[in-house]
Amino acid sequence: MATSGLQHVAAMYAGVVAPPLIVGAAVGLTPTELTFLTGACLFTAGLATFLQTLGIWKIGARLPFVNGVTFAGVAPMIAVVNSTDDKSDALPVIFGAVIVAGVLGFFAAPFFSKAVRFFPPVVTGTVITLIGISLMPVAFGWAQGPNPAADDYGSTTNLGLAGATLVIVLLLRRFTRGFVKQIAVLLGLVVGTLVAIPFGATDFGPVADAAVVGFPTPFHFGAPQFQLAAILSMCVVMVVSMTESTADMLALGEIVERPADERTIAAGLRADTLGSALSPLFNGFMCSAFAQNIGLVAMTRIRSRYVVATGGGFLVLMGLCPMAASLIAVVPRPVLGGAGVVLFGSVAASGIQTLVKAGLEKDNNVLIVAVSLAVGIIPITAPEFYHAFPETAKIILDSGISTGCVAAVALNLVFNHLGGGRAADDEVTAPMDPQPASVH
Repeated sequence: MATSGLQHVAAMYAGVVAPPLIVGAAVGLTPTELTFLTGACLFTAGLATFLQTLGIWKIGARLPFVNGVTFAGVAPMIAVVNSTDDKSDALPVIFGAVIVAGVLGFFAAPFFSKAVRFFPPVVTGTVITLIGISLMPVAFGWAQGPNPAADDYGSTTNLGLAGATLVIVLLLRRFTRGFVKQIAVLLGLVVGTLVAIPFGATDFGPVADAAVVGFPTPFHFGAPQFQLAAILSMCVVMVVSMTESTADMLALGEIVERPADERTIAAGLRADTLGSALSPLFNGFMCSAFAQNIGLVAMTRIRSRYVVATGGGFLVLMGLCPMAASLIAVVPRPVLGGAGVVLFGSVAASGIQTLVKAGLEKDNNVLIVAVSLAVGIIPITAPEFYHAFPETAKIILDSGISTGCVAAVALNLVFNHLGGGRAADDEVTAPMDPQPASVH
């Protein structure tokens, strides 16, 4: 349980620490303050994971979900920093906005969850596939190196380390059994890190510089401030986050063979939003489910929520012990990238498995999948496609998962439910074959 839980932490660690590092650098925090902010986000991610996996009352999906800082909030948080004259006020303004967005989201969760009826297999399969596809650029970015401005970014050394880690994970999955096979990703990260040492890609500096014990003092950066523009911006992020979390819960429900119903989704969204509302108390940001860990569940088939709760315990300990947190930071980014290819690809494969059950012999469903996937991959294939839109709109449009999900739901309503749609039993042997008119 401990090693499997640690494997979940290793899979999502980079995603948790990236937002505080980016925002903290924009604010101009000192290295000590930056370490504090990162530890705080790890600590609050652990608390949010406890809420989601173990649950209390009607809070928590009680699925093997890892929660952490959502990357969707980075752009609006940077915008808040840039619009704040006194940078020391930026974090309090962000924390105030996250608290309000979290509270509003908590009360909206039961109504938001009713949308589950609009997620048949043709929709959920499309969204799950999009989650995997949307995460792949993250793995490819990791594989190239930690700093796009560095001379060795995308070097043969970095790509070679990523490739070696990928091969190690595949070999372990192919030729081992039982427990070793289940922790193949964790072993791949360890071996990949050792392989990276002779190439100078492993930095043990974070361990040497980290303190042994530390606690995220409440409101360390100041009492929260409430500004309308920042609140509206974070409320938009909350809607995006809740949409993606709904899709993630549906995906994980399929993988663990416990389909997420309306009650489960409402409880999961309450955990997300309550975790977000409480996070600023300990200097953390908005929390959301981590899609990359769905891939780990799909690949290892370890479906116990208590394993993920153990991972949440590690996150809390890392938040309380900066030195422990720094151990994961030792893993080179290219090594994470190699493992990420397997993890994120597994999510996309799970989506394809769901689509197989969606009835793609029906031409209506083929069109729904085709257009929704096309809309969803726009931010990946054409990142500047929405450059002329307002910044608030781009927060939503630049999330391929959200736009693809909305497209799939809307097209499913038009083609399979509304009276003007074509008959649901129209079959097609190939997507572009002309079909004879149905007679009824």
